[in-house]
Amino acid sequence: MEVTQPRFDAAYLNNPAPPYPPLSRRLGEQGRVLMRVYVDPNGTPTQVELRQSSGSQRLDTAAETAVRRWRFVPARRGSDAVGAWVLVPISFNLRNS
Repeated sequence: MEVTQPRFDAAYLNNPAPPYPPLSRRLGEQGRVLMRVYVDPNGTPTQVELRQSSGSQRLDTAAETAVRRWRFVPARRGSDAVGAWVLVPISFNLRNS
């Protein structure tokens, strides 16, 4: 039976972007963080791992803190919600913040 992946981009989930760390903003730090997240059948992130660093520990920490508070649409196997891993990219860009 086909498994659909967890989702974090559904509009109704209200997952806020991580706040830009003030010191990172002042220092001009930018980058992309890639988090690997295990989403349980309830849509809760139970494990969050740094897959690819932005190069700034402050940005990486801000991304992880935000993702731990998010809600997800869980993966499904048929009509049953199941736990699964998903990759979550987060970009910190001073031009768009």
